[in-house]
Order: sequence, then structure tokens, then C-alpha cells
Amino acid sequence: MPAWEMLNHAQHASLRVSRACDGQRHFAQIVADEFLQAAPYYPILFTKHPETGAFYAGVVMGLEPGQNLLTKEGVLADYRPADLERQGFYITDGQLVVDRDHPVFVAPDGQPVFELDGEAALPLKRVQHALHVLERGLPETDAFIGRLLEHRLLEPIDISMSFDDGESLTLEGLYTISLDALHALPDAAALDLFHSGDLQLAYAQTGSVRHLRTLGRRRNDRLGEIGR
Repeated sequence: MPAWEMLNHAQHASLRVSRACDGQRHFAQIVADEFLQAAPYYPILFTKHPETGAFYAGVVMGLEPGQNLLTKEGVLADYRPADLERQGFYITDGQLVVDRDHPVFVAPDGQPVFELDGEAALPLKRVQHALHVLERGLPETDAFIGRLLEHRLLEPIDISMSFDDGESLTLEGLYTISLDALHALPDAAALDLFHSGDLQLAYAQTGSVRHLRTLGRRRNDRLGEIGR
């Protein structure tokens, strides 16, 4: 069980939080409000929760668990999803709590959570914003996905890659929005998606799939670095 503690300056004045463990995250959940920020950098795809079977959206940052291909010295250079920003922090009964055993709190390069005067430091402000984004965005994203399912717009995506070392990888359990199904919708349905903002999100998601090629190139580049 996580060692949850209610966050407060008196108890956590020396607490420091690090971004270095991003390097071990190959997938991060995102909400609909993040699509336009994430799409220029990451493939956005959908998958199913292993316990509930419910769809949720996320960004793919690596092709294998525990390996983020988009970090530099363990840190993401571009947009950082709220799910990563709030690592180690949770809301329970309306209170902000921390899991002291989480890796973000034990890395040596951590930044202080609190200023010397007890006010929230910038890392904590980013966490608070991220938690707000998720709290507001998760139900909105569930509703968005519900509309996609209502129009039968989600379909499995086939992702198979071959690499210079002769290895092949297949990513399973991922879904994308079908542009064929989207373009075949009746005019009234398409207009509803346009007015709700869903159409913009759909094109952002489908356009982001091109970044899968970037991940493939990054993996090949790392193979070359290992071989030198």
C-alpha cells in the first residue's frame, strides 16, 4: 500500500520532487484538453483499462515498458502531460496527499516542493495545476470517448515495426479514430461533432499517429549508440 501523507509544510519542508523517472514511462494518460498540446509531439492513442474495460486516451512515448524514447537525460523536452506532472501526488477526500515511496521523491536531482517561507514552490504549483486539469478533464474525456463510441469511430490500430538489429515489435490493444468512419457520418452528426469541438480533437489525434515513426527512428538510433 502507498505510504500516503497529507501534504503540509511542517512535515514536508525538505521534500523534493524530480522529473527523472519520466524516463521509465512509455505511456501516459491524457485528457481531451491536452490533445492539442500533446499532438505536435506524441502519438495519441486509445486503450482499454485492464480491469474495467473502459477506454481512455494516452500518449505513447516508448515502444516497450520502462523505456521512454523521447526523454533527454531522463527528462521530456516538450509538453509534459498532467499525468506525469502529478506523479506521486493524489487527491483524497479533497486533500492533497503524497506517496513518499514514489520514485519522484527519492531521485537526487529533485526540486523543493515548498519555498523557505512555506509557500508552494513552482514544482508544487505545476502539480496543483495538473491535478486540476485531470479532475476537470477526466469526466469530459469520458464523455468525448462516449460520443466516439456512439458513432462507432474507434478502431484497432495495427502497429508493427522492424529494426536494424533484426528485432520486430508489435504493439497491441491500441485504438485510433477511423477517418473513413468519420467522413462517412451523416452531415447532421458531423456538424454536431464540429460544434462540440470533437472534430478538432479527432483530427489532432489521427494526425498525431505519424509520431509513431519518430519512436521507431529513436529506437534505431539508440541501437546504433549502443553498438558504438
